Amino acid sequence: MAYGSKPPAKKLAKKQKKNLTERQKAQLKEHSVHHTTKHMNKMKILMREGKSFKQSHAIAMKMIGS
Repeated sequence: MAYGSKPPAKKLAKKQKKNLTERQKAQLKEHSVHHTTKHMNKMKILMREGKSFKQSHAIAMKMIGS
């Protein structure tokens, strides 16, 4: 490799978002009584990325609150 040249950049594969299961949808619907729409939307996004219900709730509480 010549001095000062950079190796070609590698393209990163996009993570595929998963659909929520029926159980997750039911759990979120029951949970939505206690929280704002903003909180619930953040949880849905996190769960589609692969986080668990508990993990996504903790993150949403820190970022958005109730």
